[in-house]
Amino acid sequence: MMPHTPPPNPLLDVRDLSVGLTNRHVAFLAADRIALQVKTGQSLGLLGESGCGKSITLRALLGLVPHPGEIVGGHIEWKGRDWRSFSHREIMKIRGKEIAMIFQDPASCLNPVFTIGDQTTETLRLKLGLRSKAAQTFAADLLDQVGIPAPAERLRLYPHELSGGMRQRVMIAMAIATEPDLLLADEPTTALDVTIQDQILNLLARLKERTAMSMILVSHDVGVVAQNCDVIAVMYAGRIMESGPARDILQAPRHPYTRGLLAAIPQLRVGAGRPPLKTIAGLPPNPAQLPQGCPFQPRCPSARPECRTIPVTLDRNLPGHGSACPFVN
Repeated sequence: MMPHTPPPNPLLDVRDLSVGLTNRHVAFLAADRIALQVKTGQSLGLLGESGCGKSITLRALLGLVPHPGEIVGGHIEWKGRDWRSFSHREIMKIRGKEIAMIFQDPASCLNPVFTIGDQTTETLRLKLGLRSKAAQTFAADLLDQVGIPAPAERLRLYPHELSGGMRQRVMIAMAIATEPDLLLADEPTTALDVTIQDQILNLLARLKERTAMSMILVSHDVGVVAQNCDVIAVMYAGRIMESGPARDILQAPRHPYTRGLLAAIPQLRVGAGRPPLKTIAGLPPNPAQLPQGCPFQPRCPSARPECRTIPVTLDRNLPGHGSACPFVN
């Protein structure tokens, strides 16, 4: 009988991560007891409406929660080591090389007083040890890969001289330059037109296939997540409402919020038989004033009195597929 080989540790293991923020002197949890695992070569999609805590969760994974916010609980393990055990020097080596991030707003991430070339080559010199001439050549090649025309000329421009879509492509080029083990992509294609969006996603897919890169993709676009992710976690009001294999989530959603998101996808039918666009009633709650129990219950078509007191925890009665709703299956 062959000995049992335990499964390898996940590349990233997040348990009970909670992030606190303060808004007008009111403290609240922007992310509450988040649990995620990402294996080597796997893509995980964080799906949900704007303001549900997706972006702050990504920032927390790199220790970049903006002041006065802070991580108030939980554990983050990177390659089997507790993130808190890393020295500052080790963390600086990991950021941008082993773990890279594409931020949602490139205008706030690119320094307006330095050229695109200065900022791109700095990453290549610091993280890859390239000399100036080699860094310039590599930087131009990266811009070409992400679909920026005349890349050598663009390196001489300042961020304000590029369109929003081109600035986003520069950020993507800088993130993939080191071929990171894990790419954190926060709405990476929001500012891009459909053609360039497809080009960028294909580029990330090729990089993932060639280097076994893992990725966490944040989006409110179900289609983007469905086409690019192996696993999906659905967030609402700072909590994970459902998680599991992408096929299971998309074909057999178990949480009413997930079902509402999928039902709201426009149907591409033409003519009088086209169904009306479905929406989720109401608005997301103020994160500083969440209702008791399940935060989705004020908008939920299946809500019952018990929803006001139940804890929001994932019930995994199906292999790997968890839902925080105990009443809908």
